[in-house]
Amino acid sequence: MTTFHTVSINGLDIFYREAGSRSNPTILLLHGFPTSSHMFRNLISALADRFHLVAPDYPGFGYSSMPTVDEFDYTSIALPK
Repeated sequence: MTTFHTVSINGLDIFYREAGSRSNPTILLLHGFPTSSHMFRNLISALADRFHLVAPDYPGFGYSSMPTVDEFDYTSIALPK
């Protein structure tokens, strides 16, 4: 079962999907480009019985905060200012 969470990081609300038992090995599902964790929904369902999975939405995508370009440096690394 996939659960949905939000955590505050450096003043930004970061949404993430989590599934699987925390006693299993954890896989952090990061995107190759800025997007939403929704893209992993089928993979999460397929792997949740064997792994603990965490898939965040990047800032400005999905359900995460969408700061202005003056408030956040949107780069390929996505580091806050």
